[in-house]
Amino acid sequence: MQQIEGNNLSCLSLFSGGGGLDLGFDRAGYRHVASYELIPICKETLTSNRPEWNVFGGPDSGDVTKVDWSPYKGDIDVVHGGPPCQPFSIAGEQKGVDDERNMWGEFIRAVNTIKPKAFVAENVLGILNPKFEQFVKVYILDRLKDYKIVKFEMNSSDYGVPQIRRRVFFVGFRNSTDFSRFEIPQPTHQWLSNNGTSEQGMMSLFDNDLQRTMGVREALGLSDTKFDNLAPTIRSGFTGKRNTTSVLNSSAGQKTWGDMEVWPNGVQSDRQAASSFPAKNTHFRMSVQDVALLQGFPESWKFSGAVYQVLGQIGNSVAPPVAYQVARSVAEALNN
Repeated sequence: MQQIEGNNLSCLSLFSGGGGLDLGFDRAGYRHVASYELIPICKETLTSNRPEWNVFGGPDSGDVTKVDWSPYKGDIDVVHGGPPCQPFSIAGEQKGVDDERNMWGEFIRAVNTIKPKAFVAENVLGILNPKFEQFVKVYILDRLKDYKIVKFEMNSSDYGVPQIRRRVFFVGFRNSTDFSRFEIPQPTHQWLSNNGTSEQGMMSLFDNDLQRTMGVREALGLSDTKFDNLAPTIRSGFTGKRNTTSVLNSSAGQKTWGDMEVWPNGVQSDRQAASSFPAKNTHFRMSVQDVALLQGFPESWKFSGAVYQVLGQIGNSVAPPVAYQVARSVAEALNN
């Protein structure tokens, strides 16, 4: 993510978490106005990395349901955020609008009050499930009637992140000309497995116009075992078993990690602790720094909190390189 100098656009962040979207927009040259996040430890992460940012965190100031957005009207070009995705997650109960964690209404309230030139909302792939088609129409598209909206899917591995992570983006513009100029970000990278096949398993020639996505072992600087792969989707440490220090998202993922000889459980607070605590079968035990790299965070971005809190922030975040590409595409549409 090459740092772009100021693009003369401002942004406001909702549901900021560990800062995936915030960092992507920052690197794309936006002026950060404010971040809002309910979980207190996330505020510590954001302010420790960007002391100059205006961050509202915790139940007192970070609860978006209590915020009057009207003071921001006229000062924000782009509102971005990832409304909590558990109501639509394939791994969850998929209650949608009936789930108390559904925060789409609050995101929409902010957009309709602030009236930015554009908005960017991220969510899990499950929201495209046919069972939520009516929800998307009635509770998202119809309630943002002042915006022309496009929704599309992005996979993190297409942007250099060594992880299979498919997410959905909703991007809306108030001005139809801006909307017509917007281009969905195209892949910048390509993953080919050891036997020369693409992620989908079909034989493919490497596209010389695209950079190569590293596998997990290569990305972590591990020795060459003649087998490498993309990481399965990394889970959030805020879900599942209490205070979990595992990034394992499914039983199928266990085999993928095992084939790479990387242990997805018992992630440690730092690399020294991880190396001092051998994993099963002498597989490589990860630290939180390793997991952050597999999510696309630069080494310079430091997370606050206990291991499970760090994994929660990482697993809930938009992969920063993905956010960066979306932010650049929005800026190009608004500035042309």
